[in-house]
Order: sequence, then C-alpha cells, then structure tokens
Amino acid sequence: MPFLNLGILAHVDAGKTSLTERLLYDAGIIDRVGSVDSGSTQTDSMDLERRRGITIQSAVVAFRLGDLTVNLIDTPGHTDFVAEVERALRVLDGAVLVVSAVEGVQAQTRVLFRTLERLGVPTLLFVNKIDRRGAREAELLADLAELLSPRLLPMATVERIGSGEAEVVPFAFGDNAFEERAAEMLAEGSDEFLAAYLDDAPLDCEAELAAQVRSGAAHPVYFGSAITGAGAAALAEGIQRFLPVPEAEDSGDAVGTVFKVEHADAGQKITYLRMRSGSIAPRDQVTGYRRGDRGTVESFEGKVTAVEVFDTGTATVPGTAVPGSIAKLKGLADIRIGDAIGSPEALARGGFFTPPTLETVVRPADPDDRIPLNRALLSLAERDPLVDPHLDELSEEIAVRLYGEVQKEVVASLLDEEFGIAVEFEETRAIHVERPQQVSEALHEMGPWQQTPHLATVGLRLEPGEPGSGVGYELEVERGSLTRALHNAIEETVHEVLRRGLYGWGVTDCRVVLTATGYIGRASTAGDFREVVKYLLDVMLKESGTVVCEPFNSFSAEFPAGSGQAVLKVLGEARSDIKGQFSTDTAGFVSGFVPTEAVHGIERRLPSLSEGLAVFTTEFAEYRPVYGTPPRRGEPR
Repeated sequence: MPFLNLGILAHVDAGKTSLTERLLYDAGIIDRVGSVDSGSTQTDSMDLERRRGITIQSAVVAFRLGDLTVNLIDTPGHTDFVAEVERALRVLDGAVLVVSAVEGVQAQTRVLFRTLERLGVPTLLFVNKIDRRGAREAELLADLAELLSPRLLPMATVERIGSGEAEVVPFAFGDNAFEERAAEMLAEGSDEFLAAYLDDAPLDCEAELAAQVRSGAAHPVYFGSAITGAGAAALAEGIQRFLPVPEAEDSGDAVGTVFKVEHADAGQKITYLRMRSGSIAPRDQVTGYRRGDRGTVESFEGKVTAVEVFDTGTATVPGTAVPGSIAKLKGLADIRIGDAIGSPEALARGGFFTPPTLETVVRPADPDDRIPLNRALLSLAERDPLVDPHLDELSEEIAVRLYGEVQKEVVASLLDEEFGIAVEFEETRAIHVERPQQVSEALHEMGPWQQTPHLATVGLRLEPGEPGSGVGYELEVERGSLTRALHNAIEETVHEVLRRGLYGWGVTDCRVVLTATGYIGRASTAGDFREVVKYLLDVMLKESGTVVCEPFNSFSAEFPAGSGQAVLKVLGEARSDIKGQFSTDTAGFVSGFVPTEAVHGIERRLPSLSEGLAVFTTEFAEYRPVYGTPPRRGEPR
C-alpha cells in the first residue's frame, strides 16, 4: 500500500488541528470532531496542550484515502515551537498550509511558506474559517499572491462567505472559464505547456497542474471550514490528485530519518522513524549515523526490540517498518533527533529556522532537586536539542535556550508533571553574539624563543566573515603535516574557545585559518596543541577586538486609529527602529525592527492600549551591533 507523509502547517489559531480532526472524521477514523478549546482532539495529547488549546509537539495520525495511507503530521503553529516544525519538515512528502480567511497571511505563514518552497515540499493551501464574520475571498487571494506566491490557482469560490451558511462551490476542469484561468497560470510555469497553449493545441490542465504542484511550481488554493466541514472533501480529493506519492524502494538496506523521540513511562526511548527504503523488523541490528559537533559523521550500533506502525488514527500495531511508512521503534538507547538509520545520506537536513535567541536561568524550588533537575533537562533536550541545557559559567547555574515565554511555561509544566520538580526562572534575556572587527594573525613556534613551554608550532589567522556565516575553519597547510589526532585537537579547541569571546558571548561570523604547523614525534601531544591554540586565539581576539551584537526581530503592527500615539510610545520605549508607517480613518499600521528581548513586553502591553484589537506579528531578522557599553554575559541588567 502506498504512503503519503503529509504535514499540516499554519500560524497559530488558523485552525490546522481542527482541520486534522475534520479529515479524520470524514475518513471514518473518529465518530465526532474534537474541539481544541475543550481539549478533545486526537493530536493534542499533552495535558498542557489541552489546557492552552495549542499544539506543542508534533503528532502523527493515519487515515486512508482510497488505497493511499496518509500519515498526517500535525505540527505546532506557535513560533515558540518552530524547532518542532523543522523536525517534521524533514520527513514530509507534501504539505497543506492553512490560512485563516479572517486574519489572512500572518508572520509565521510567510516563514513556513518560504521554508516549504526552499525545501521543495509540494504544498496545497487551505483557506479556513470561511464561516467566520470578516472572512474574505477576493481580497485574501490578492494577499496570498502578493505575500506568498503569484503561482496560485483557486479551486473553488465561496457563496455567503462570512456567515454560518457559507458554501464552497468547486470549479471543474470541464468548465471553459476555469480551464482558461488554469491554462494562463500553468503556462507561466512551463515552456512546453506555454508553447502548446499558444498553438491552441489540446491541453490537459489537470495533469499539468499535478506535475507543477509536485515540482513546487504551482499551489492549488482550497476554501472551507474545518468546523462545518465545508470544502474538506474537495481538499481530501486534492491531496490524492496532486501531492506526490514516493516510489517505494523495497530492496536494499533499511534507511530512515529520526524526527521525534519520546520516553515511555518506564523511561525507554521511543523513536519515530520515516522509512526511506528497505525494512526494519524486531530484533534487527541497525547502524545509526549522526553529525558531530564539528560536522563530522559519527556512527553507532543498536538493536531494535520492537516495531509499531501507524494503523488508523493515533493507534499503532506491531509490524514491520516498510518504505514510506512512519514507525515507532524501541530498543535504540543512543538514538537522538535528527539521526539517520542505515545511511548517512538520510541525515536530517537542518538550519531552516534560526536557533533560539533567548535564554534563562532555571533553578529548582527545592535546592535538593538540583541534580534531578539536571537529569530531567537532559531528558527534555533529547526531545528538543535546541533547548541546550548548559552551565552558565558566571552564575554557575543551569540555563536553557528558548524561542519565547510560552516555551518557558511548557518547560516548567513538563518538569513538574513528568519529573515532579518545581522550578523558578530568572527573567528571560537575549543571547548576544560577538563578531571580530578585523583580521588578526598569530604564530607560536617551537624553540628557545617560544612563548609557552608546549612542543607545538601553530599559526592561525582570524578573519571577520559575512553576517550569518557562523564559524568556519580552513587549512592553509597540508593535512599530512600533522597526525589526525593533532588536527582534531586544533579544530575542536578553536570551536571550544570561540564559545566565549571577550565579553562572554559566543564568537561567530568569522573564519579561522590554520597557517603553520610543526611537532616533534611522540614528544608533542594533543594537549600541547590545545594549550597553544587557546593562547593564540586569546591573543588574536584581543588584537582584533569584537563587536557585541543583539538579536532583532522584524515586526508589523495594526491597531485602532485612536490608539496610535500610545502604541508608538510603547514601540519607542522598546528601542524600535520604525521603517514604515501609515494610517486610514479606522486603523494605523507600523512596521520595522525591535530588539528580540523587548518582544514579550510589547505583546503584553498592546492589548490594554488598543481594547484588545491590536495585531502584532514578529519574527527573527538579524543581529545588530549594541550601541554604548556592550553587555557582558552574566552581568546584572
């Protein structure tokens, strides 16, 4: 049986979990549509998800469309859980991007669509909530074309939009007017189709649309309401007709990608694996692969003790993981999110979204829970590695990285409910970075003139890099000039030292070049090279100097006309860099950039200034130099 791994993605509150419920109901998996508000949905299984009415962890449910088994992956919509979305994107064959007919294209909608395009994931759009007051059709389609892509084809129109009687009227390929609109759009995506169109040759618009959807060149737009069920059947038909079903590679080694890790009640790891080829059965011995800290590929062995495959809904049954399927494996104690099974080619691609730019110190309410807290945080990090629990070197307390305040609440809830540890957090602070200001070189040579007692010749050059380039390491010497162990010692130490710059923040956007090497047989040790590299980098950082930079988010705000002055005051107090501003008789609009650290405060204050009517959307944009005295990591603010 063929499989389709389908992602449902959206900005928070656009209705993607409700759409998941509707698809499951129409497929006969559930006998009633669950409600997000009442906590009765299939995919929101955590207590906190039900209380908050938001999706926090990706969840898999299965249903059938004809002879096609769809593994539907419901992903979080809140920006605080974008890392969970990234992991799901790695295993998708296609996606449905949900847009509210009322709120329209929002910040996370744009981020998700750009990412899906960059990854080449075939995507359908579903405009939800057509039964809500304020729902739009023509205006929203114009916004979709302007803000997402002009390569859109509406598959229906809506009668009585914005009312409880809203009804979807599908277009048919046999209709001449629709065929003409489809042909005009499709001709822009294919030279061959364009030539046939201009020659008045017979056209198969439906087949061409399927081809262009699968190549990422076109996006059908469906309308409907997950609550009333309007338009859901047409979307399900579009999923079957237009999204690609990967060819199964039954032969060959078992290959798959790990995109989620859970812990059973007894603490045993449960691995969620997207199978690429081959098969995995209980008692199979498998080879796993992961990327090390420096980008190298490491391997490990493991034995699978149990395999469960998704059957219907969230239920799983014992079986064999086959190509295209999603399976839950047990027995792989060393597995991590992003690992590959069977081949390093299946290693998860990453870096689609910016890593967390905020952090906070977390401490147990009971000081005796310090060690259990550390173990619990390491367990949570296996599910979300970007949380990155680490020792704050200055305060000597445990810190975690976050995308926002909601994620902080989730961490606290999980620690309390799963591990019985009550915690307190310090105020969230922005994670700054340091960038070298100029090129600097240093050389340590063995001999009576050497600066340290270590038997190692090392030459290094530190160069500023492009913003966003990270830390690069290159050789200007022959790799054979040192043993592999000594080369590894140098590179590892470079990355280790640059984690802490002159002001205590990580040094980034630079390149370190190894320009000279020398050693004396067995007399020179890896320890010698580590100490010399530390010494040279310390010298070069001081000579180059570093610029401390803080994270900034882009933002847009819409607010009632009468609240403009108060809103602008709040934005000004937050050090916003306003780039655009205009107003109408009823509303004001402003856009620009704001320090990431100030976003939560703005979101907290705007509702009271605008009678709850302000709309504030934001996403990470860039790092900018700090003006004035640079903050040192760990200093009181």
